[in-house]
Amino acid sequence: MMRQEKKYIEIAKEDLNNDKYKTSLHASHCMVYSINDGKVILEDEYYAKANILMQMRFDGHLGFPGGLVDDGETPEEAVTREMEEEMAMDRQKLKIDPKDHVVSHYCEEKDLVLHFFAKEVSLSLFTDIEKMCLKSHDYGSEVMGVMRIPLYTMIDGYRGFPAFLNNCFIGNSKEQLIYTLILKGIMTKEEIDKSLGAKPS
Repeated sequence: MMRQEKKYIEIAKEDLNNDKYKTSLHASHCMVYSINDGKVILEDEYYAKANILMQMRFDGHLGFPGGLVDDGETPEEAVTREMEEEMAMDRQKLKIDPKDHVVSHYCEEKDLVLHFFAKEVSLSLFTDIEKMCLKSHDYGSEVMGVMRIPLYTMIDGYRGFPAFLNNCFIGNSKEQLIYTLILKGIMTKEEIDKSLGAKPS
C-alpha cells in the first residue's frame, strides 16, 4: 500500500517570504488560552490544565477563530480583525503580534498557507471573551457557538480529551491544537498519543 502524502506541510518561519508562497492564499487562526489548574468536576480528580477556546462553525466542524488574509494585511492584522468579527474581541485588550506566531503550514492542494497563533490571557479575561462571543457580528451565522476543550481523561480512559479528539475538525485545526499543546507545555506528547489511541469501552 502506498504511503499517503501529508496534506499540510510545516513551513519554517524563514521560508515564509519565498516566492513560492507569495501568490498563495493565506489564512490566519488563533488559539486563545489561559492556564488553569483548577478542578473541573469537584467530586473527582479532573483538572482543567488550561482553558482553550474553540468554535463550532456553520459547517458543523470545530475550528479556531480566524480566516483569510485580505490584500494589504499581515497575518497578525487579519487574525486580529477576524477575532473582532467572530468574538467581539476588543483590539485594545487582545492584539495578536508576531511573537504570538506558533507555526505555519502549506496545503498544496488548495495553494493555501495557514498561519497559526496562540495568545495567553488571564482567567478573568478568558471568561470575558467567552461572554463577548455571544455579541459578535458573526455569532449565529459563521459561528454557531464557543466551547472549552476538556484536557483531562476520565476513569474509563476515553471520556474527556480522547472523546473530544474524535470530533470533526476543519482543515488542520486538530494538528494545530496538538502542536500547540505540546509546544506550550500544557500536555505531553505521551499524554496526547495515549488520548489519540484511546477507544470507547
